Amino acid sequence: MADPKGFLNHGREVARTRPVGERVKDWNEVYVPGSLLPIISKQASRCMDCGIPFCHNGCPLGNLIPEWNDYAYREDWGAASERLHATNNFPEFTGRLCPAPCESACVLGINQPPVTIKNVEVSIIDKAWDAGTVAPQAPERLSGKTVAVIGSGPSGLAAAQQLTRAGHTVAVYERADRVGGLLRYGIPEFKMEKRHINRRIEQMRAEGTRFRTGVEIGRDINARDLKKRYDSIVIAAGATMARDLPVPGRELKGIHQAMEYLPLANKVQEGDYVTAPISAEGKHVVVIGGGDTGADCVGTAHRQGAASVTQLEIMPRPNDERHPTGQPWPTFPILYKVTSAHEEGGERIYSASTTHFEGDEDGNVQWLHLAEVEFVDGRLTSKPGTERKIPAQLVTLAMGFTGTDRENGLVEQFGLALDERGNIARDADFQTNVPGVFVAGDAGRGQSLIVWAIAEGRSAARGVDRFLTGASDLPAPIRPTDRALAV
Repeated sequence: MADPKGFLNHGREVARTRPVGERVKDWNEVYVPGSLLPIISKQASRCMDCGIPFCHNGCPLGNLIPEWNDYAYREDWGAASERLHATNNFPEFTGRLCPAPCESACVLGINQPPVTIKNVEVSIIDKAWDAGTVAPQAPERLSGKTVAVIGSGPSGLAAAQQLTRAGHTVAVYERADRVGGLLRYGIPEFKMEKRHINRRIEQMRAEGTRFRTGVEIGRDINARDLKKRYDSIVIAAGATMARDLPVPGRELKGIHQAMEYLPLANKVQEGDYVTAPISAEGKHVVVIGGGDTGADCVGTAHRQGAASVTQLEIMPRPNDERHPTGQPWPTFPILYKVTSAHEEGGERIYSASTTHFEGDEDGNVQWLHLAEVEFVDGRLTSKPGTERKIPAQLVTLAMGFTGTDRENGLVEQFGLALDERGNIARDADFQTNVPGVFVAGDAGRGQSLIVWAIAEGRSAARGVDRFLTGASDLPAPIRPTDRALAV
């Protein structure tokens, strides 16, 4: 284990962020470059190497956290990277984007601030990339079998890499113009610079994975035709059907889904636009939805020069600390969270419901009308006399997603069965009702975390490998019915 007294000798330290006044002027990651390595060995030493490491159960990937904490403490970065990659294809993604349910399950977190697992993870992988030790792992021999992966988000990429390394010939189909799915166009640059995706794609290309961008299965290629061309198919198309807000005035100009707004800002960073076609510059911005996507809209609006930013959440403000009975350790608690975007300014309003929008004579949104809500007999009800309006010249809807796209023909053309929640149904091997067609990630699970997406991609790859060859040595972190303590 690491230092037996590490958790007694050192308090929790996390990565330092750049000053707000500096970082809102650019799109670089918010953290001070190189600020982690000087403290990471001490932080890794706080890991107690528990007899039962609950962090394993908190992480859907089953990351070997005590092992790579020990290596990081000893500054054996090569061994730490090997242990990290044993369970996670893309730790530089999760180390930046995952909400770290493993830390909520950390045994030290029972009565102290938990180990900074996420910071240790990203330090290990960044060190490995800097040292040039993250090399392609091409298969020794090819199986002669072909697999199509639909979608290039974290789930699709994980499945593709695992299957390529198993010796199958894999082609990834992505309907956008670049590979990465929501990693590319849903996550702002200030949370994860896209160079991290680019170098993983180059690694996967060197291993033999092929990528086909600008191709939407169901529209550009009929799903039935695709099935005839490949021995197996993995659907990792995500849950892209955004939840809407059907209130009066919704048709006004200036009201957009978050995934209409965020990708355009990323395309500016890719060089596709000089300025985003939908911009917050000089406008009063309202973000409806209090989750991570909403926070991404807040940070993006700050960088575009918004006049003001207000974030609305219909639920009450969460507690600052874990509730001992309602959300006991080691479950993943719902807590009041201040992201880097919230540090940069703006107002957050809880227990607020939008009643309608008001526009000008040209049909542009100008005001958002809201009312306070409260729980009455288990239902959210508007409080009389609390109605008011706030300025809103740009509104983004970040209220989550309701399932995979069922309008492009993919589900119908394959003849896929859906579960009771509208997701694509699958069995214990992640296979759908159509033999040879598998599903992984949000398309089958519903909107979830990046760690669940990667875990499902890895598990589905094992199912595909077994289908094609009769057996598989690939790991399977989870089954479709698994519900870790993090959920």
